[in-house]
Amino acid sequence: MLSTFKYSLTILSIALWLACKNSTENKTISSQKNNQITCTDITCQETYTGPEFTNGSDVAHQFSNKMSEKVGEQLKQLYNEEKYSKVDFQNIKMSTKGMGSGMVEYSLYIPFKSVEEPCKAYTSFDHVGGWNHTPALASRKAQLTTLLLEGESLEISELKTTPEGLQEYWIQWKSKELQSDCIQK
Repeated sequence: MLSTFKYSLTILSIALWLACKNSTENKTISSQKNNQITCTDITCQETYTGPEFTNGSDVAHQFSNKMSEKVGEQLKQLYNEEKYSKVDFQNIKMSTKGMGSGMVEYSLYIPFKSVEEPCKAYTSFDHVGGWNHTPALASRKAQLTTLLLEGESLEISELKTTPEGLQEYWIQWKSKELQSDCIQK
């Protein structure tokens, strides 16, 4: 009888372990699906839905970083295709429904606008943000200054905010590597 009990306990333990493992795998797959940013010739956009904090870091910061990286990649691709573009700061849309509750739906829409000449295009993109506090813009500008072409400056959006308190400045500039012909003398 004792061996039957041990056998049953072992089977139950394995079943519970498998159930937990499958649950964790499904959450990971679900989170990965939320991070598939879609870019076209006119925009990059996506909505993250899920926990506000993952791996000890806030999702808004992580998602803004991922979006900035994708936008920069898309601007470079468009430039290489001779579809000269820059981010249309005025029409950026951000929403952070549920932020502060533990679960959030963070949506970003970053539109592009065409420009006529390669030296009017921007091919690098970043952000600086804060949750219920003013972003450290001066510090971020100092970090990015080393990436600028001679004679160029950063183009920075007005402060964008959501009703839930996310604040972001979006920043674009010309890539030294890609736009070296645009150095102003």
